[in-house]
Parts: sequence; C-alpha cells; structure tokens
Amino acid sequence: MSGTYLGMPGFPPPTHPAFPKAAHEAVNNPTLRGNLRHATHTIRAKRAKAVAEVSDWAALREAGKQIKDHTLRHLGRYLVQLEEAVTAAGGTVHWAADADEANRIVTGLVKETGESEVVKVKSMATQEIGLNEALQAAGIRAYETDLAELIVQLGHDRPSHILVPAIHRNRGEIRDIFRREMGEWGRPAPEGLTDTPAELAEAARLHLREKFLRAKVGISGANFMVAETGTLVVVESEGNGRMCLTLPETLISVVGIEKIVPTWQDLEVFLQTLPRSSTAERMNPYTSTWTGTTDGDGPQNFHLVLLDNGRTDTLADVVGRQALRCIRCSACLNVCPVYERAGGHAYGSVYPGPIGAILSPQLRGTASEIDASLPYASSLCGACYEVCPVAIDIPEVLVHLRERVVEGGEAVRNGNKVLLKPAKGHAAERAAMRAARWALSHPAALRTGQRLASRTRRLHPRTLPGPGRAWSGTRDLPAVPAEPFRDWWQRTGGGKDGAK
Repeated sequence: MSGTYLGMPGFPPPTHPAFPKAAHEAVNNPTLRGNLRHATHTIRAKRAKAVAEVSDWAALREAGKQIKDHTLRHLGRYLVQLEEAVTAAGGTVHWAADADEANRIVTGLVKETGESEVVKVKSMATQEIGLNEALQAAGIRAYETDLAELIVQLGHDRPSHILVPAIHRNRGEIRDIFRREMGEWGRPAPEGLTDTPAELAEAARLHLREKFLRAKVGISGANFMVAETGTLVVVESEGNGRMCLTLPETLISVVGIEKIVPTWQDLEVFLQTLPRSSTAERMNPYTSTWTGTTDGDGPQNFHLVLLDNGRTDTLADVVGRQALRCIRCSACLNVCPVYERAGGHAYGSVYPGPIGAILSPQLRGTASEIDASLPYASSLCGACYEVCPVAIDIPEVLVHLRERVVEGGEAVRNGNKVLLKPAKGHAAERAAMRAARWALSHPAALRTGQRLASRTRRLHPRTLPGPGRAWSGTRDLPAVPAEPFRDWWQRTGGGKDGAK
C-alpha cells in the first residue's frame, strides 16, 4: 500500500493524488476488492439485523440528531463546563488550535515523564494530527494496541476504514505481516503461525501483553465526553482500551471538541445507537469511563487535550456543520458502493468513505487536488443518509461542497472569513452551468433550442466527443423526443384530447 502522506491540517499539504486516479488504481486490485466486498457485505447485513430489533430506532436516531445539534449550537458553554469538571476531578485540560499545537502538547507531556514509549488505544484524532510521527521525531515510540491498528502499524500501512482499519487485508496477509514484523517491535510471532483467526489473535495478545505491563504512559481518544461530570468514554470490543486506560501512570487523551454531550442522559442515546450501527452489537463488550484521577487506582496523572483543527471553521458552515454530528460508527462506509470498490486509501484521509468525503474537505479546505475531488467521490445514491444514526444528510453536504469547489465563494479558515477561488479543472462545468442558467432564464431561446434539438435528433451521436466519452462510455445518451413538451402541450390542449 502507498506510504503517501494522509494527514490533516498542521502538516504539509497532502500529496495524495485526486480521488479518481487513486480509485482507478484500487478497482484494478482484485484482492482488495474481494476483501472489501466480503467485509462490507457481512458487516452491513449484521447491522441491519441488529437495528431491526429496536422498535424505536427512528426516534433514537432523531434524538441523537437533536442532541448533537443542540450541543453544537452551545458548544462554547459546554466546553467550559467540561473543563471545569475535569479540573475539579484532578485532571488537566489543554486546548489545541491545530495539529502542530496538539502534537507539541502531547510530546511535551510524554517527555516530562522521562519515558520513551507509550501505548495507544485506537484514536482517529491522533491519526488525524499525525501524532505517532511527531512522537517518533521526538524519539518516542508509540505502540498501537487495537488489533486492526496493530496490523496497520506492523504493515507500515495506513488505516482504510473507521471501524476496521485493516479491512483491506486478508488473513494470509496478516499472518505474513506478523511473521515478518513482530520481532522488530517486540515479542516475535510464534513459530508455525497459521492464518486461523484464533492463532492470529493469540499472537497479538502475547505480543501486546508485555507492552501493557511495561508502559508508564497511555494515550487515548474518546468516543464521548460528558460535560456535566467531566467523564470520558471509550467503547471497544477487545479489552485493549481497558488496559491502556487503567495500567499506565499517566494518561493523555486527545479528543475533538465535537465529541462532547451535555449529560449522562444524552449519552444513553448514543450507547444504544453506536454499537448497533458499528459492530452490530446490542452493546459494546467494553465500555470504559474515567473522570479525572483517583488516589491509588488507575492513572495518577490525567491530561485532556481538546482538539479544534478545523472544527470551529466547519461549525461556521450552516450546511456543512452537520458533519460534526458524526459518532464514527462507519455505517455509511459499509453501504457505500463507491467505498466498496475503491477502498479507504483512495480518499487520502484517515476519514474515508462518505463521511470522509464531507469531513476532510471542511477540516483541511479544498485547495489541494485530493480535497477538491472528494465531494465528487459519490453517486449521491443516499444510502449513507439512510443508515446514519444521527441523520447526517451526506448527499446534501456533498452537493454543497461541490458548489464550493466549482464556484468558490466565502468560507471560514482558521477563524477568518476568506474568499475561496474556484478550483482548477472546472472551467467547462462552470461555463455549462452559466449557459444553462441563461437559457432557462430566456423562454424564447429555450423553446428555439428544444425545437432545433428535436428536428435534428437523427443526426445526434450516440456517444459524446472528447472528455464526454468518460460519461457516455458506460451510459446511453437519452434520446431526444420527436417534439418538445411545450409543443405537445399546446397541440393537445394539455393532453385533454387524449393524444400521446
């Protein structure tokens, strides 16, 4: 897999190719497509069954949407409340405006402990800011402890799915990675390791056990933060998170500011919808919560790093802000026909699939080739919206971002209003839209054009010339009718004479 940069703001601009080029390479990989097809079909079938068990699913979905929207409208107040609660419970809160600041804070905190190793529970926020790379540059080695993240790390790879980061790997590939790489990171793989799931899981357990017992510093993210008590919540299926959150002496949690909920009563809604939408379980096997520090039990030093990194800019967009409702369940990825064929790496971001197509261009902006192409990485079929447990209208945001890419216009970047220039490569599209606007605004010209098209229809080509071949190569051009609808309407008196 490509080792190209897939980070977020605060790092050099992404060098990843535009989505169409990256997807073209992915769809020509039969192993990748087979892995994705099997995994996504299996997960979404189980999810559908789990959701069908809940008679009030629609009400839970609406409640989740309303809670998230309310929290985003009053985000400043709830963040202050959270800081006060965490501080009162013995923790320390740090505010990070971007990736660079977050990495400086975390690196500094680890250095203060004198340690050169940390264990990590799966965290998309730390992937977003490139924390592992920043720690490595400072001489600190970070060990991923989630099984899928471990596979990705050992394989010198990148995550390709929100829930199952190694979804693009099959069991044979995982066995080979373990055999080849485990010894370089710690305890080597057992002799004669096969590709059976039980043996692979046992090899990972043995490899990670020594790291859990040795580590003095743990780094986590959080699925939710409860403002009223300052409590953080991580849900997971393997128990590695519980080990990272309880054994180290120092715990550092890096969390996006949008992960906050006002009360425990609000949290109840998401603890019902998240597991069913993600792992198709009624509840997660491990739901870990922690509030500050407790003498003699668990980490004695707790630091919470609240990460902005483009989130307040996204919040300023009335249409696009709904992406911040996301609870990272990955349901939209598993139903998306584009993701199923292209895989996660084609999106050039730690947030792949439909949610990545609307979140990454807002967090990073649309100046780069990859970010300008992401709003087009969709067929607009709407399946993502139908399964989203917080009712994010992803197709609506995709169309909104397409308009921003083509037309430019006002946006908020780094807290300031800026005027975006139209992206390169869309001049023909803009010209076509302007011509259509003019024609639709001049009825006489539209009528003349329709009549001319009908009278010359026998001369029309079956495929489009030039760049249009990319569209008509897999689609039939619609046939032009023998007469325009307006003429038919006038000739038949509005269809009253029964003419067809």
